[in-house]
Amino acid sequence: MVVEEGSPKSPEAKLGLEVEDLWDVQEPQLSPTEKLNACFESIPVSQFPQTSSSEVIEIRSDASLGEAVRLLSQNKLLSAPVVDVDAPEDSSWIDRYLGIVEFAGIVVWILHQSEKKDGLDAAEVFARALQESTGPAVAAAASGMSSPRYRSSQPGSPKTAGNFFELLTSSDFYKNTKVKDISGTFRWAPFLALQPSNSFLTMLLLLSKYRMKSVPVVDLGDRKIENIITQSAVFHMLEECVDLQWFKSWGSKKLHEIGLPLMKSNRIIKVEEDEPVLQAFKIMQEKGVGGVPVVASGGGNKAVGNISIRDIQFLLIAPEIYKDYRSITAKNFITAVKSYLEKNQKGSALMSEMVSCRKDDTLKDVILKLDSLKIHRIYVVDNEGKLEGLITLRDIISRLVHEPRGYFGDFFDGILPIPQNSRV
Repeated sequence: MVVEEGSPKSPEAKLGLEVEDLWDVQEPQLSPTEKLNACFESIPVSQFPQTSSSEVIEIRSDASLGEAVRLLSQNKLLSAPVVDVDAPEDSSWIDRYLGIVEFAGIVVWILHQSEKKDGLDAAEVFARALQESTGPAVAAAASGMSSPRYRSSQPGSPKTAGNFFELLTSSDFYKNTKVKDISGTFRWAPFLALQPSNSFLTMLLLLSKYRMKSVPVVDLGDRKIENIITQSAVFHMLEECVDLQWFKSWGSKKLHEIGLPLMKSNRIIKVEEDEPVLQAFKIMQEKGVGGVPVVASGGGNKAVGNISIRDIQFLLIAPEIYKDYRSITAKNFITAVKSYLEKNQKGSALMSEMVSCRKDDTLKDVILKLDSLKIHRIYVVDNEGKLEGLITLRDIISRLVHEPRGYFGDFFDGILPIPQNSRV
């Protein structure tokens, strides 16, 4: 590959030029998707640009939930691999890691404590456990997790007092619970890693068809993670390639011309603005989605905001911002977080106006917008702002490449099994 003077020098751009060289030598009778499959199959994941951090962040299995939250927040991460501190020094990489813990997993685990179990109200059980370690104030907040009015219309829906998470994050319960204690619970991902020699195509299929949020790359010699490829990193790579010839086969086309959005408006899961925000996160967990639009009370199809699973972190890193609310509704959550971000001069596209596009926009337009805002999903709306569909990175990748028959073979046999009590 020859990079001419004046050509873009970023690692992603150089990678795009390598794809361009491979594209030019493919058999002319192949379809664009078949050509791109062949190109990505020829490039090992070891060539994917390294994570922005010079060191991959790992969390010890004996770290407390509080320590894990601080580490993820400080490094602006949504998830991190968990190292088993009890594993022998000479253990293989698959025995060295317990899995991937997500910011969302920690809060959803806490949410699970408020659900009914075995005929008892677990909120009461949770409150008792908190009272034993923190006193009646925290227990009283935990007991407020159920609204009689809302529960009568939506049985099982959680409602949290405005000061609950502030009290929780200062409790011994939160400080003493270890990361390993929640392994195998909600949104705890099995540790599926690639070797440096695995292909780009394998990585893209894992992020799309197999719904992984990030893919670790492990050096078998050192038995350590040398890179973690995220959805955001893939979006940025595509953004660097939008003007290259190989990408123009898709990038110049309008969304509806390439079959997007795949998810139509009638399948989009929504929450109303006066519903408890924990209901929004509970829905995301139950349905396996990364975000939900917030619509005005009384229903309708016009979104007034958006809550992403990544926003769940604000319940733990800034719990004090809700203390003036009697309950944390979806509307109160968005308002409080927007105020917090403005005060701390932190931008967040997810906490501002709805990020949307039109079905007549091109794929290039969408990728540029998603990469600039560092988000993974965008809503398709009509001229009146009503929802018409949803597009994610997985949808975009599915338009670019496909899984050949029998491609993975016995690949998944090496995955660390999901624990029996897993609810991922």
